[in-house]
Amino acid sequence: QVQLVESGGGLVQAGGSLRLSCAASGRTFSSYAMGWFRQAPGKEREFVAAISWSGSSTYYADSVKGRFTISRDNAKSTVYLQMNSLKPEDTAVYYCASHRYGSSRLVEDALYDYWGQGTQVTVAS
Repeated sequence: QVQLVESGGGLVQAGGSLRLSCAASGRTFSSYAMGWFRQAPGKEREFVAAISWSGSSTYYADSVKGRFTISRDNAKSTVYLQMNSLKPEDTAVYYCASHRYGSSRLVEDALYDYWGQGTQVTVAS
């Protein structure tokens, strides 16, 4: 059974930073791409960032490019999302997800087979 457990969310002032972690278990972590998504109140879930199985390829939503960095540690079965220069519009529940493939079509949320329970990020103005 695949489990994804996010941590690291919280309340931060605008301009601040947070680092989210997602610990995975139940499948060969290093074989699959991973992604982060978020959902703000009253809005649809949106793609934030993704990373290929090896970590050699990363993808970002335009809204976070240059501020967020996704990374992974396959030895620890963990994916991270470093969030800098946070803005109030970044406020959302952040979810990590495990992709069906290793390195293709990583922005398509329908291809993510497993999801975590989410962690709340609140950015105060």
